[in-house]
Amino acid sequence: MTAQDGADEFPGRHWTPVPEEARLQWDAAPMERVGPLRFGTGRAEAVAAMAAQGYRARDGGARCTEPVETRVNFRRPGTHPEDAVEVMAWFVDTLGLTCVAVDALTGPQVTLEGIRLIGRPPSELARETAAHLLARDGFVQYTPEGEVSDRDWGMLPLPQRAGDHLLTGAVFGRPHARAGTMYECVPFHALRRGFGLW
Repeated sequence: MTAQDGADEFPGRHWTPVPEEARLQWDAAPMERVGPLRFGTGRAEAVAAMAAQGYRARDGGARCTEPVETRVNFRRPGTHPEDAVEVMAWFVDTLGLTCVAVDALTGPQVTLEGIRLIGRPPSELARETAAHLLARDGFVQYTPEGEVSDRDWGMLPLPQRAGDHLLTGAVFGRPHARAGTMYECVPFHALRRGFGLW
């Protein structure tokens, strides 16, 4: 089997990350917003905010939960392969936006407390985050997956495959009345790095 055979076998999968200079630059406010997306806002408002930055929305489906949870996939036309999803957002019908996932390969760069979170080697991000937390708080926090983060950020770094390498994506959330912890408000498949899948 040649490399081309492998590429033909998985024609929809993109492995090449977007260069840093080609990424939109976002910042985040812990548990308040990620770029133009504000937690608690309705779907229509979020879609309009993303459209202002050139994103198109595509329905990502709904889960038959109570209350109903829906997903919207966002991408900028003409910037990536047609199947690429840059940002995914989850909405609970009574609570608005509850979770945002940013893709490691194609998503915007998100900066939080001066740290660039997206598209980096996981060990590099972990070292910078640990140094920041040590200088600020005197200790380091870890997620259950072993990634360095701050629970008050409402952010989970999620390494994603980029060919034979790993780069960091991130999931952002805010605990709410139906999900008392960050992990409860993040859909399971987002934690499993299931971009493009429900």
